[in-house]
Amino acid sequence: MSELISRAAELDAADELAGLRAQFVLDDVVYLDGNSLGALPRSVPARVEDVVRRQWGSLRIRSWDESGWWTAPERIGDRIAPLVGAAAGQIVVGDSTSVNVFKAVVAAVRMAKGDGEGGGGAGSGAGRDEILVDATTFPTDGYIAASAARMTGCELRPVAPQDVPSALGPRTAAVLLNHVDYRTGRLHDLPSLTDAVHRAGAYAVWDLCHSAGALPVGLDEHGVDLAVGCTYKYLNGGPGSPAYLYVRRDLQPRFDSPLPGWNSHADPFGMSPDYAPAAGAPRGRVGTPDILSMLALEAALEVWDGVPIERVRAKSLALTDFFLECVAAYVPAGRVESLTPSAHAERGSQVALRCEKAGDVMNRLIASGVVGDFRHPDVLRFGFTPLYVGFGDVERAARVLALTLG
Repeated sequence: MSELISRAAELDAADELAGLRAQFVLDDVVYLDGNSLGALPRSVPARVEDVVRRQWGSLRIRSWDESGWWTAPERIGDRIAPLVGAAAGQIVVGDSTSVNVFKAVVAAVRMAKGDGEGGGGAGSGAGRDEILVDATTFPTDGYIAASAARMTGCELRPVAPQDVPSALGPRTAAVLLNHVDYRTGRLHDLPSLTDAVHRAGAYAVWDLCHSAGALPVGLDEHGVDLAVGCTYKYLNGGPGSPAYLYVRRDLQPRFDSPLPGWNSHADPFGMSPDYAPAAGAPRGRVGTPDILSMLALEAALEVWDGVPIERVRAKSLALTDFFLECVAAYVPAGRVESLTPSAHAERGSQVALRCEKAGDVMNRLIASGVVGDFRHPDVLRFGFTPLYVGFGDVERAARVLALTLG
């Protein structure tokens, strides 16, 4: 035990990201639930107070122009872009992840069906009446995909991510996949799966909720068509902070949103009864932006200034490696089983442990100052946010887990 405590201290002393911890509101609790809700950046409360008291309270309606409210969805999208490997002008912030999944999947099907009719897709759209969805997906993604299938006259087929290449065919219009499995922390192979989808003439839609802000994504590099993600996990945007939608630049003229709103109109203040979509990423907007939470998110994203995502990934892997090592050293054999892949290429930024009476165990961990979460029926989840989690936290969490399990 003393050896691991000493190693944790050495690793923390050598950690180039350790100084970022001071930018968050933290206490003596080991917080390993940033994969559900990120910690509060210290810059946010004062920014929100300014938005409420000065921008809303004093400037009022003038803030749409003078405070930049109107352009916030694209401006903040450009701040997120480097964290997911995208050039500016391809991400718009707003709505929830669920709403953006719906926009993306329906738009992908519409583009696929339009290919062969003058579109720029990879193959003929004739007969493309199938949507593949990650069989292990977060439930809402599955619900949305099913609704999108009904709306577009498609058949929905749940498929395990590793089986997608063999499941693709001439009927496939769109494929909805999670970059990281929310239960196990397994990282799926975005480059090869995207390539397989494209070779089949279909469109790839990726859910980045459990990867953005924890590891490199490479949306532009790997030719991803459409992607969505939340901002309240590793991006620390706050509870219910708005999600984002990525539309690859060359697809933007063909992106046909199923939710056209006045904010995505080419002339939003013209109040025309006929819809004409805006150019570029703004055509992914719908209604009036949720300014309070959006500007809180903008303040939260300032902690990323000058932070390379590759360095974050390196620390994430080091943290999860060390946690698994400490668990193996402290927890009696047979009490827990790791569901998270040991291979770095297959691991996100969380560790999932199967354990009997996991719900009760997590409640006791939380009471002892180690906060993770529980997923039915028997999974303990621990999320590692490299911006504020240290190696001492990791060692302490494993030690408390061992004591809790007795």
